[in-house]
Amino acid sequence: MFDFSLPELMVVMVVALVVIGPERLPKVARTLGHLWGRAQRYVNGVKADIERDMAVDEFRQLQQKIQSEASALEQSANRTVQTLDDQVQQINEAVVKPISPTQAPQSSLQAQSPVEPSPDAKPG
Repeated sequence: MFDFSLPELMVVMVVALVVIGPERLPKVARTLGHLWGRAQRYVNGVKADIERDMAVDEFRQLQQKIQSEASALEQSANRTVQTLDDQVQQINEAVVKPISPTQAPQSSLQAQSPVEPSPDAKPG
């Protein structure tokens, strides 16, 4: 942005020496140096504040993202638990519900024919 070459700096120094004078030039240079240092510290402080604010904003966005994902996970888990509870309740109702005689299937013992003794077996 500012590009000073050596000849330009020499011209500025000569003009300053002529305008300010040799007795006051060291004090003015020292004062300008202090002011320049303060300005740099101020600019660096502002930069640090801006970076800190940006970092805080990024952390807030990350926190909101994590909270929304946690909320979605919690809702999904609650839906799964509710579905499982409904299924368990249906199974319990099916097991506990008395079976009417028209709906009752024949038991495996009734479905089999009675056992007849084989002709080779001896009574006894």
